[in-house]
Amino acid sequence: MRIAIVDESASRAAVIREGLAVLDDCEIYVVTERRGMVARIGEIAPDIVLMDLGNPSRDMLEEYFAVSRALARPIAMFVDESDEESIAASVDAGVSAYVVDGLAPHRIRPLLDLAVRRFNAFARLQADLDEAKGKLAEHDAVDKAKRILMDSRGFTEPQAYAELRKTAMNQGRRIAEIAEALITAHKLLGGA
Repeated sequence: MRIAIVDESASRAAVIREGLAVLDDCEIYVVTERRGMVARIGEIAPDIVLMDLGNPSRDMLEEYFAVSRALARPIAMFVDESDEESIAASVDAGVSAYVVDGLAPHRIRPLLDLAVRRFNAFARLQADLDEAKGKLAEHDAVDKAKRILMDSRGFTEPQAYAELRKTAMNQGRRIAEIAEALITAHKLLGGA
């Protein structure tokens, strides 16, 4: 596992590194420079990012949230103090674990596990949502294509669906693909 520790303070980064010592087969990278941080983390391509920000300013938080949004990886963020706005912004930015005043070596491993589990759970939910949206879009396309056939050829709804299905089978394509093609052709020929 590749782990990136993002911290401008070498002593705080050492606390995190100490907490990771119990893990076998890990490559640990410490990023201390804010300049070029996104590019550096991109080069590392970590499996998880641990950020220790101490008492970050709003500008610093926004910069680190840009990193969070750019990565599709679990991120655990450690801060000394927090407020509701910072927590909400962290969650919106995709931070998997937001830990206030909890930087201690013995807490690093459980927090790392939590961040990975929460990230994976959220990723599964996002994939399910994307799949549901895709199916809904396909269903809408098939309904629209059926209406086109019903209006232009005088088919009943079952006849229109049967025509779409038959065409899909003959061409070895999915019904939704045929529906999209029919909708596009209808638009090109001046349909609404």
